[in-house]
Amino acid sequence: MQGTIDGFSHGPGTPVAGLLVACLGGVLGLLCAARSLRTPRPWKPGRLALGAAALGSGVWGMYLITMTGFAVEGMPIDYDRFTTLACPIVGSVMAAAGIFVVGYRGSTPLALVTGGSVTGLSLATTHYLGMDAVRLPGRLEYDTTTVALSVLIAVVGATAALWLVVSHRGLAPVLVAGAVMGGAATGMHYAAMAALRVRVGGTGHGSESTSPTGFLAVLLIVPGLVLLVTAVVVLSEPRRAAPDRQGPGRSGSAPAGPCGHVGVPRQRMRPRRPNRGPSRTAPWGPGGDRADRTAARTSRGGSPDFHDW
Repeated sequence: MQGTIDGFSHGPGTPVAGLLVACLGGVLGLLCAARSLRTPRPWKPGRLALGAAALGSGVWGMYLITMTGFAVEGMPIDYDRFTTLACPIVGSVMAAAGIFVVGYRGSTPLALVTGGSVTGLSLATTHYLGMDAVRLPGRLEYDTTTVALSVLIAVVGATAALWLVVSHRGLAPVLVAGAVMGGAATGMHYAAMAALRVRVGGTGHGSESTSPTGFLAVLLIVPGLVLLVTAVVVLSEPRRAAPDRQGPGRSGSAPAGPCGHVGVPRQRMRPRRPNRGPSRTAPWGPGGDRADRTAARTSRGGSPDFHDW
């Protein structure tokens, strides 16, 4: 016997609020990732880690909000504390792995596919790990095809969002990418809920709490604080113009690439030394010995100096 599942017991406000939180986390996380592409290397890991934390907090906040509207007819619902608290940690670590790939490898197809896949799997992992924390007098079952569809939504949406960030500059692409990421997370969540079936009378787990909605509401403080700190850091950070890498004396600059590099650095040429002879004091004469010239050239060892660039 299957229980009747209601994912909108609090009305349409629950999915809308969850979508807004997921989009906010996506915008803040991807904005940190976009700025890290133009950040000196010592600061890059910190920016990427902050972006991953914001993204993971947005997804977890969306999950907590939408699950307040989850109900099964005639069944009390509770959540395992340890598993629920592990959701944002696991999701943020996986999101960090995907964002770091794109942050350090740029817009290559392999980097986008790898980073987008790992980031999308982080969205799905947050949801399914959270559902594993659900405790009720029944057994949760899933339709395999719909589960695969939910994971595909997350992976495709995350890949598209990361592609927008690394391939386009400006605030507008980041906002669009954040909306895509938030929509992918919310769409994945409700697609996964559509795959859920509750078998009444299964192996249910015991429960100690009688107010799961209050428990979820209290947990919302954590992602709220993470998103607030990220917003303060992002808004208080001074904007820096992209440096002109063409060097002095150039009238124009090349268009900026996806990672913020403007043109190619001009080669710094060393001044040419006078054509000295073997004594290093007198220049070669018109009739100088060719053997002496060859000996002087071949005596210089070592590799070329690649630091001239």
